[in-house]
Amino acid sequence: MIMEIKSLTNTDFETIFKAFSQAFADYEVQINKEQFETMMMRRGFNPDLSFAAFENGDIVSFTLNGIGDFNDILTAYDTGTGTLIEYRGKGLATEIFEYSIPFLKEAGVKQYLLEVLQHNENAVSVYRKLGFKTTREFNYFICKNKEVKNEIKNIDFEYFTREIFCLYNKTTEEAWEYYPSWQNSVDSVLRWNANIFCMGLFIDNEVAGYFIFDTLLGDIMHLAVVKQHRRKGIGGLLLQEMLKRNKNDVIKILNADTTCTSIVEFLKAKNIGVMGKQFEMILDI
Repeated sequence: MIMEIKSLTNTDFETIFKAFSQAFADYEVQINKEQFETMMMRRGFNPDLSFAAFENGDIVSFTLNGIGDFNDILTAYDTGTGTLIEYRGKGLATEIFEYSIPFLKEAGVKQYLLEVLQHNENAVSVYRKLGFKTTREFNYFICKNKEVKNEIKNIDFEYFTREIFCLYNKTTEEAWEYYPSWQNSVDSVLRWNANIFCMGLFIDNEVAGYFIFDTLLGDIMHLAVVKQHRRKGIGGLLLQEMLKRNKNDVIKILNADTTCTSIVEFLKAKNIGVMGKQFEMILDI
């Protein structure tokens, strides 16, 4: 067996996607190549600072890293770590991680960020042994479009909606209940692609709520209503607009801070329940 760990600098995207598909073949949710490309772009995938274990030229284990600022710190983000089923239990993911650290430091990266499913106790244990600390806990929500119950209540105010390129100002940031995770961050939105759609709802020419939605993946990246306009049905109106544009069979919210009970209550009323929980973890390097 010839095993080599190296960066993905000279590895074509088709090979990376093949390895990703094989590593996650036993996962309930599968994505196609176009969806994978969109996901990697949004998360800032950098092949030069991503690494894999190769056996006879084939990827058998990998870590795909995004690089960018997070809380004003140059950060590496684990956008996907996977190992082919027959190679699991050999410590390859840890080897790849340890191999990558000197290269990340040389590039000026100061911290490593990831999210991990809480029920994946083996992975959580490994990350803690490597020195990662839990910074936040997240809920994630997934629901089939046809199962969403979004009855629009009687609207007794005048409003209009319009597409916006990107809406960030003091008003919208004050509408946030928590600081967005890496994949829903301002930087992620600004890595713009044709599948990301933004819309604002305006009352008296002022933004009352808005969303940022990945129409291909079905990801609600942002959904926010300004505080003085809550409980008027604006969230339902925005959700309705997203469902109209969704190209996916499901609609999702990933990495919603568990301290935000309002989003849990809103989504529960729409028959979109919590599917699971994650830890956000950071390692200073």
